[in-house]
Amino acid sequence: MKNEQIKWLILIGLSFVWGSSFILMKLSMKHLTPTQVGALRMIIAGLFLLVLFFRKLKNIDKRQWKILFYIALAGTFIPTFLFTFAIEHIDSGIVAILNSFTPLNTLLVGYLFFQYRFTKQQLIGIFIGIVGTVLLVGKSAQLNPDDNYWYALLVLVATIGYAVNVNVIKKYLSDLDVVSIAVGNFAWVFLPSVSVLYLTGFFDLQWDKPVGISLGYVTVLAIVGTALAMIYFNKMVHIASPVFAASVTYIIPVVALLWGIWDGERIGLMQILAGSIILLGVYIVNKKEA
Repeated sequence: MKNEQIKWLILIGLSFVWGSSFILMKLSMKHLTPTQVGALRMIIAGLFLLVLFFRKLKNIDKRQWKILFYIALAGTFIPTFLFTFAIEHIDSGIVAILNSFTPLNTLLVGYLFFQYRFTKQQLIGIFIGIVGTVLLVGKSAQLNPDDNYWYALLVLVATIGYAVNVNVIKKYLSDLDVVSIAVGNFAWVFLPSVSVLYLTGFFDLQWDKPVGISLGYVTVLAIVGTALAMIYFNKMVHIASPVFAASVTYIIPVVALLWGIWDGERIGLMQILAGSIILLGVYIVNKKEA
């Protein structure tokens, strides 16, 4: 299969997986705190990758370890907690929508720090996607006036971290295989995550059925939505442009909103229209590459 086909298959698959991650975080936090969910997500994902692919660590040289530290911090450790804190106060579908700022930040970070050039067409597509995002946020704020939208700022900070992550991988780690990148990433965050989890009092919890169910949601989130998803995302970064890879965040809100409806979150006709505008933005951004 050609890279052109592979990148689109990965884009669609990741859109579904990551679009489902927001409702999994929300369900996990019914009996666990946001900090516990964030830490467990990284610990379980780290264990999964290190057990299966520990030998991949030998592929990483000293220079690459230093780079992996920065992307582990900016693209994994900090955003993971920022998202759980945000979802505690904002509907999961809205958090997914705000995540759509990642492609714009990817362009800006790439232009400012990585000499990445983008076309006028890509810029137009990005802003069409942002228009759709703003419409979705505005309408959702009307439908859910009790949500605390100051926490939306946490999501925007997380998208900057993702933007740095994408650009660094593309420029400095293109010679390292995607599994090694993922394993090295979680090797850095594993012990700090264990320390954070210990400080939350997690090990003093009463282990009943509700806590077990929440832990089950986190496990699915960690293995499928974090560990495996990161491997395939890194693969997409290697075979496509940073903007194409980041545009997965445009389709994620559509999936997340459908899960939100299933969980009782409110959605109106304007939100559906805004979702269609977002998809149009994805098409325009990638029309030249498709």
